[in-house]
Amino acid sequence: MAYEVNAKSVEWNPTPERLRELTEKMPNSQRTEFGNVVVKARVDSRSARSTYVVDDSTNATKQTIDRAEFDRIAALQDAYIADADMVVVDGYIGSDPEFRTRARLVMEAANANVAGMQQQLYYPVEADYDPATWDPHTTVVYTPNLEAPGYPNDRAIVVDLNANVTRVLNSDYFGESKKGGLRMWNNIVYGRGGLSLHAGCKVIPVDGENKTVLIVGLSGTGKTTTTFTTQLGSKPVQDDFVALMPGGRVYTTENGCFAKTFGLDPEFEPAIYNATTKPDAYLENVSVDADGKVDFFDTSYTKNGRTTWPFKYVDPWPADDLRPAEFLLILNRNENIMPGVARLDRAQAAAYFMLGETTGTSAGGKDEEGKFLRVPGTNPFFPRDMADMGNRILELMDGHELKVFVLNTGRVGGGDDVEGSKKVKIPHSSAIVQAIVQDTIAWETDPDFGYEVATTLPGIDDAEILRPRLLYERQGRMAEYDAMVERMKRERRDYLNSFPGLDEAIVKSIR
Repeated sequence: MAYEVNAKSVEWNPTPERLRELTEKMPNSQRTEFGNVVVKARVDSRSARSTYVVDDSTNATKQTIDRAEFDRIAALQDAYIADADMVVVDGYIGSDPEFRTRARLVMEAANANVAGMQQQLYYPVEADYDPATWDPHTTVVYTPNLEAPGYPNDRAIVVDLNANVTRVLNSDYFGESKKGGLRMWNNIVYGRGGLSLHAGCKVIPVDGENKTVLIVGLSGTGKTTTTFTTQLGSKPVQDDFVALMPGGRVYTTENGCFAKTFGLDPEFEPAIYNATTKPDAYLENVSVDADGKVDFFDTSYTKNGRTTWPFKYVDPWPADDLRPAEFLLILNRNENIMPGVARLDRAQAAAYFMLGETTGTSAGGKDEEGKFLRVPGTNPFFPRDMADMGNRILELMDGHELKVFVLNTGRVGGGDDVEGSKKVKIPHSSAIVQAIVQDTIAWETDPDFGYEVATTLPGIDDAEILRPRLLYERQGRMAEYDAMVERMKRERRDYLNSFPGLDEAIVKSIR
């Protein structure tokens, strides 16, 4: 049964123009030099510590609440909504009529930018849509101005996977709307026999064949950049979430893009820049001066500036014309001995997918930024037992061959404060992606980790980016290197062993 909206007033599926009008009335909004609107939200990132799943709706064991507590939060929120002006946005997660999921956002009108941004990401309802008969599969009920005392920062995001309802209290960050729907969709996809991937998707033409490439990575690791950077006339399909189903079938989720704006440069990311500067794009927590001048490099408020815009602005590949996935790229923004690219066998692929290693960015808030992280599947929105994710990806690869690689999108040899360390730049990553799909990389087995590393790769003439061991040897740092190898192997095995029920082949691949 659909969530019943009992509010002081409700606007059902307002037009984009109406949502923009409401947004411009917000005291924390401003027009920019591009004619679009920017909102400075109180909250500048996702609130992972405030997110809980109802324990009788999932097999997850971490960050759960009981049914009685969920009902208490729901009653608190419903009482608040009874005296509030609300807007409701309906649409689809996904475009395929046989796979898509009906979705609804119930949002305070006082924070209409969130509704406007979400509307750009939903696939639209049909012309004969009737809100009275629309029965959503997922619902996000969102009250940014209602506190949840007793929760971290008096903020709560509580998820009921039985009813597929997420309630968000005291956050005005758009990401809680977007991820609220997708978190529930994760569970729906698993129930259909597939796996949701926190992934971009692109199509690269190679010798007359259109290759489908999936790019998984935590927010801020370069997933969107890698998806939109062009190789051989490639086109993006999706930038954040896809469903991988048996046989390698891929389904998309969103009709728009939610991208980071920090450091956005038209020279290196022209597609994202051009879309972000369109008049109907929404900006969130992006630096703007009193005259509306935008500064994508100013981090005085946050590095986690964001934008949404319709996917049509980047000339995407049609979502309904995808060949089965052939390549899976696992992004790892690291700063030590990870090579620019490594080729993985079946069990290694599942292991590095489960390890989900990276250096945290501002997208995860102050609790994650700058810290070394391991997030299974690079998907912090998977609401089930994490062993389910590892076993399912192994199962899907057994039924359909995927060529899997891990890419370092950070540095080798240390952070930017370490003399002689080297940054893996966007052109390096782009050359790696092109060489992967063209099969022009010469490989050798790494003696320490057992995966294959590149010896030569067109477009990269720096062997130390491809094989960091060479950098450490040249700098006389082999003791440091060897110690890091042993520590990483030990920590990886311990981490994988922490998931009861995870297939033994995955754990044993770390040798």
